[in-house]
Amino acid sequence: LSLQVIRPEPCGVCGSRIRFGKAAIKCRQCQLLLHLKCREQCPRLCMPQPRHHAWPHAGVLADFAPHTPPLVPLLVVQCVTEVEKRGLTETGLYRVPGAEQLVREWKRRLLQAGGVLPALSSVSDIHVVCGVLKDFLRGLKEPLVTFGVAHPLTSLPGAAADISDDAACSTALCQLVSKLPPANRDTLAFLMLHLLRVSNSLDCKMDVFNLSRVFGPTLVGHSSANPTPLVIMEDTPRQCKVRGVSEIWSVSGCCHHPHPPSLSVQVVARLLSLPPDFWKGFMEVKQENLVPV
Repeated sequence: LSLQVIRPEPCGVCGSRIRFGKAAIKCRQCQLLLHLKCREQCPRLCMPQPRHHAWPHAGVLADFAPHTPPLVPLLVVQCVTEVEKRGLTETGLYRVPGAEQLVREWKRRLLQAGGVLPALSSVSDIHVVCGVLKDFLRGLKEPLVTFGVAHPLTSLPGAAADISDDAACSTALCQLVSKLPPANRDTLAFLMLHLLRVSNSLDCKMDVFNLSRVFGPTLVGHSSANPTPLVIMEDTPRQCKVRGVSEIWSVSGCCHHPHPPSLSVQVVARLLSLPPDFWKGFMEVKQENLVPV
């Protein structure tokens, strides 16, 4: 919608105040307000409004999700959008750490903002933005792949990951993903599509192996909030147990790595090997909520 500003408000893209009487545009879907000149820099996805005016400092993912699908928190959408805008040529994306103090400060600012987040374009180091996203996901009270779903994914024996037939394993993984809470499922799909784009960037040098190493413990974790030493030991097998992952390791030249990948790392690698159309299905269910401004 084109409109004339009556009450000065910050632009949702650049963060600068839109003054009284100036022309602006607002998205019908998510109510994002921005300068006319900032239209081209607007994210491809609508920035959904959060469920609350202010976010908690810690909670389950649903506490940060919007009301309407896709149920992906605004903080996650904004971080991913910024990374894809200027980070896909950055070597070691997500592996290279950002300055810890800046990561904490920006995470605090984003959580306190709640509704209209400050523009991440002012963060000069893209690794800080990556750090904010990872720290947000690590700080959830329950991992993105919730404990109830993580157990059949990683428990030994009889885990979905242990199914010998490749097609049957993929089917089992898809079924388990579909059992996630809606916000977790949509956010996982959004992140998987993003990580696939990162892995396809030759400049980043972050293949599926590297990305799984980074995101395995963050997205999957263990099968409970307080795993016993035995559970942790069982989660670090001597060989690849997830069907199809050994081929990924072989292609990466890492199948004989001195530190075998944990099951959570293997599971993320297997999730990244699922067809992109499977993940896109969760993003396209409510296509009207994905239209750009």
